[in-house]
Amino acid sequence: MTTEPRVLMFPALDSATAAAHLRAELALEVDPDDLVQDLTSDAQGGYVIVETRASEAFASARIPGAINLPYRDMTPESVSELDRGLVYICYCESIHCNAATKGALKLAELGFKVKRLSGGITAWEAAGYPVDRDTLAPVLTSAPTPRCAC
Repeated sequence: MTTEPRVLMFPALDSATAAAHLRAELALEVDPDDLVQDLTSDAQGGYVIVETRASEAFASARIPGAINLPYRDMTPESVSELDRGLVYICYCESIHCNAATKGALKLAELGFKVKRLSGGITAWEAAGYPVDRDTLAPVLTSAPTPRCAC
C-alpha cells in the first residue's frame, strides 16, 4: 500500500502564484537582521519603528529609536500627528503575541503603510541586538516565557 506524503496532501502552488503570495508576505514583514542593518547604516529613512504594546512593555525593553503607540490607544486623534508618507514597522513581544498585528491593522485602517517585525522584541533580543530600557522599569522579557504586557 502506497501512502501519499502528508506534505503533498495539498499540492504546491504553481511558481507564479507562489511568488505572488511570498512577495505579498514580504511586503508586510521585516526581519530583525534587515532592520538592524538599516539602523546601523545610512539606510534609515522612510520608516518609523512602533512598539504596539503598553507603556510598561516599552519602558522594560524597546528597540532603540522606537516610539510607543499601544494598539489599544490608536484612534484617528492619537495618530493625527504621524507622517502618512512613512512606513510604520510594528512590533510586540514575540510570535506568541498579536499586538503588532492588531496595531498594524489599526494603522492600515487609518490609512498608513505598515509592516510587522518578525518575532518581535524577543527575536530582536535573542539575536543579540541592543535594547533601550528605562532605568527603573522591570524587565518583562525574561526567559523562558516573556510577558506580553499588551
